[in-house]
Amino acid sequence: MTSTLTLTAGHRPDGAPSLTAVGEIDMSNAETFATVLADAVHRSEKKPLVVDLTAVEYLDSAGLAALFEHAEHIELLSSPLLEPLLTVSGLADLVTIHSQ
Repeated sequence: MTSTLTLTAGHRPDGAPSLTAVGEIDMSNAETFATVLADAVHRSEKKPLVVDLTAVEYLDSAGLAALFEHAEHIELLSSPLLEPLLTVSGLADLVTIHSQ
């Protein structure tokens, strides 16, 4: 069964390119997440892509792998729920994380 995930690409009020994820990112939809993330990074025109995970309720290793693949080109907005996972996984050492 596929978990519910909504992805919206756009720009933040400051003009930074963004990708907002809402729901759960797991192995059932990680390929879609990875594809949309790669496209958004490619279109960000060498500016860091802000990936907003504040409304993500669950993130598994498949979702983390997609984020790691683009670590050099992204910044993350995170909720307190995901911060321990991002830290333990080592992703917090590679990307800028802003808490919300």
